[in-house]
Amino acid sequence: MSTITTSSTLSLDTVFYILSDCRKRYVLYALHRAEGNSLSVHQLATKVHSMEQNGSFADDGSPTQIADDLRKQRLPELATAGVVEYDERSETARYHRMPSLEEWLEHAEFKEGKHPGP
Repeated sequence: MSTITTSSTLSLDTVFYILSDCRKRYVLYALHRAEGNSLSVHQLATKVHSMEQNGSFADDGSPTQIADDLRKQRLPELATAGVVEYDERSETARYHRMPSLEEWLEHAEFKEGKHPGP
């Protein structure tokens, strides 16, 4: 599993950089609400696709295309920032609760009205 050792506090610049990308936000919304804060890439792609269909994401695609994007770009970026662990072999992502991100993440989710559902 990809692990990055970071403190539990992200800089404000990092928080806003992460949250500035709607697909990364949607991934975090889904992981934040998931039991154990963990989902497979397939589960994430399905939830992200649903959120994108209910919004105005200009570059939305099929769940398969979204899964490819998550594998290649979004999950590695979130892992590098120390926000998620992404295990490429099991294709599982786990969100690590961080108070410095939680407040902004929950506020963004509320403002956007995005709820990934079960």
